[in-house]
Amino acid sequence: MASTQEKTSPCCIPKTNNSKVPPSSSAGVLRLAVVSGSDPSEDTVPKRAPMATLIRPVEPISDPPATKTTASATTKGVSIMLRAQTRHPLDPLSAAEISVAVATVRAAGATPEVRDSMRFIEVVLVEPEKQVIALADAYFFPPFQPSLLPRTKGGPLIPTKLPPRQARLVVYNKRSNETSVWMVELSEVHAATRGGHHRGKVVSSKVVPDVQPPMDAMEYAECEAVVKDFPPFQEAMKKRGIEDMDLVMVDPWCVGYHSDADAPSRRLAKPLIFCRTESDCPIENGYARPVEGIHVLVDMQNMVVIEFEDRKLVPLPPADPLRNYTPGETRGGVDRSDVKPLQIIQPEGPSFRVSGNFVEWQKWNFRVGFTPREGLVIYSVAYVDGSRGRRPIAHRLSFVEMVVPYGDPNDPHYRKNAFDAGEDGLGKNAHSLKKGCDCLGYIKYFDAHFTNFTGGVETIENCVCLHEEDHGILWKHQDWRTGLAEVRRSRRLTVSFICTVANYEYGFFWHFYQDGKIEAEVKLTGILSLGALQPGEIRKYGTTIAPGLYAPVHQHFFVARMDMAVDCKPGEAFNQVVEVNLKVEEPGENNVHNNAFYAEEEILRSELQAMRDCDPLSARHWIVRNTRNVNRTGQLTGFKLVPGSNCLPLAGSEAKFLRRAAFLKHNLWVTPYSREEMYPGGEFPNQNPRVGEGLATWVKKNRSLEEADIVLWYVFGVTHVPRLEDWPVMPVERIGFMLMPHGFFNCSPAVDVPPSAADLELKDDIATKPVQNGIIAKL
Repeated sequence: MASTQEKTSPCCIPKTNNSKVPPSSSAGVLRLAVVSGSDPSEDTVPKRAPMATLIRPVEPISDPPATKTTASATTKGVSIMLRAQTRHPLDPLSAAEISVAVATVRAAGATPEVRDSMRFIEVVLVEPEKQVIALADAYFFPPFQPSLLPRTKGGPLIPTKLPPRQARLVVYNKRSNETSVWMVELSEVHAATRGGHHRGKVVSSKVVPDVQPPMDAMEYAECEAVVKDFPPFQEAMKKRGIEDMDLVMVDPWCVGYHSDADAPSRRLAKPLIFCRTESDCPIENGYARPVEGIHVLVDMQNMVVIEFEDRKLVPLPPADPLRNYTPGETRGGVDRSDVKPLQIIQPEGPSFRVSGNFVEWQKWNFRVGFTPREGLVIYSVAYVDGSRGRRPIAHRLSFVEMVVPYGDPNDPHYRKNAFDAGEDGLGKNAHSLKKGCDCLGYIKYFDAHFTNFTGGVETIENCVCLHEEDHGILWKHQDWRTGLAEVRRSRRLTVSFICTVANYEYGFFWHFYQDGKIEAEVKLTGILSLGALQPGEIRKYGTTIAPGLYAPVHQHFFVARMDMAVDCKPGEAFNQVVEVNLKVEEPGENNVHNNAFYAEEEILRSELQAMRDCDPLSARHWIVRNTRNVNRTGQLTGFKLVPGSNCLPLAGSEAKFLRRAAFLKHNLWVTPYSREEMYPGGEFPNQNPRVGEGLATWVKKNRSLEEADIVLWYVFGVTHVPRLEDWPVMPVERIGFMLMPHGFFNCSPAVDVPPSAADLELKDDIATKPVQNGIIAKL
């Protein structure tokens, strides 16, 4: 992911001072000096060796000085050498790296036929182990943070270079209908120094049997053309009064898995058909005229229609005057003119700082990432807390899946249960935000790169938006005796992207607040997926919104995966999860006034115990605690997950879509970290015949969570009963949740206060005491 210029102001990326020397930790600990060099966030490498960044050990004070500092010299066993790479281990793959990975895999094909049949579903960065990331942040990339690495008696053992970056490729062979996964090591050979090009090396490859990878936009376009060219389909459309195929919209939908006929031995799609009324209106809402009664099944491997049936003639809904979503004047009306201009200006620029993909704002710091499947990823979230220094909160935050089941049992709506991340890709469907007013103010944009179906590299410019927002009052108090009042405005930093999946738009947001909160928010908007009705027909499974037109009831579910690291350095596994419920005290001598209630805590000790649901009647929430760090009152430090509005699937336990989406059966799942456990429905949910693959299978191991590297999986959703007001366009609906500090800070981080003596004493005492049953043992 490359960064680009801001929308309203000059580039805000600060110049990096690479002469900065990281602070030493203690006597006898290896210290590093960083000599002048290039900004590690840049994609280029200096042309001359003397300008490269050199990393050399600096002797402890008590040791004699080194006698040699040449590139071939060694001091205390550490070689002096050129920097091994210029991209941070968590930076998304650049366009050049994607090209290298694709070319490497294609060249490894056994025959020309195999190479020509390769279709590239996904090329993503292989995220290294957390210790490698810590090493990069500590010594290789500014701002240098040596405190990330654990202290050792003889000082940290620091390698002279980081391991090469790797790419992971999912490749579909169109000839053999096989899916394979490749690992490619990316080694840089720069044109500036050797006149060569980037190159890679295949580390491993394997065929994954009995799966179908996600569909691709190029496949969708080809499928639409195949259906529209199919003579029986053209005849069926003529019966409905449509002869101009340019008016027809064919939306290929994955078939899901309902029976053995949907087995992944064939790559299948069942398109939904819609029809516009005007061929010269490029943004007419074609979804306003669904074509019912036509059954089409397409073999996506060979791109042929293998099943077709005109089952029922349902008249096309009449043209709706609201069908266009253009400005009011184009529809015979006017837009509102009584709203005065509202300007968001920051005359001195933003308060955030960006270096490459590293962001700093109001004591927060994190890295911005992006994948074709998840879209926006937030890495290495930490808070700089005065005398306590940098305090980690989460290693990785992202939305890993979403499922949209519809509640109409009629054909074709019962098959609408899309896995928009696993079957499509949220990132690959993202927008270029420069084309609209998606964000306001001083904006920092990030581009995103990914491969298309044939292996070419595509770039979404201005894909991720970073900006500040005023968020009303942060806190206020007025003394009624004096009449004096104090008030502070709240400001938040927002990182977001927006994607379109067929008719719906989804905006994904991570908000960082001055009082230490992190909010995850999804905004749903766009256009309803509709059905046509026979004259006089009414269905109870939806809302009639226009003559011959109705919107089925449906639900939207999102899964946030949160790899937590509350007060944990990389490699530490000192977190646990506690459930909190509010209880009403039984009447008696402890509750003579019948008004008492209290918070009751329960440690979730294993994966099966941690399958939990929201309960607003008990104000249920969950706290991720560090089992070894305490605050000034002796309580364990933590962050709590506070649910927003939520729901569970409104479907029977034997619903077909639940065999692939068993993770929807609970709002909270907790697992210990595993590199292989990334997607709640498994990596390949498309046409997946395996029941409960993913989370529902992993937790059967019932691994211990009492002191672990905790991963939270929070499932949240909304039930949508469409309204007349949701037509022709659906106003934004917001859902989400909060991660809030709970005993993490010794006072509100929204107010700067000097550290107390207790804080300073506590700083040297934390992370040193063992734990028994979740409580710090007294030594």
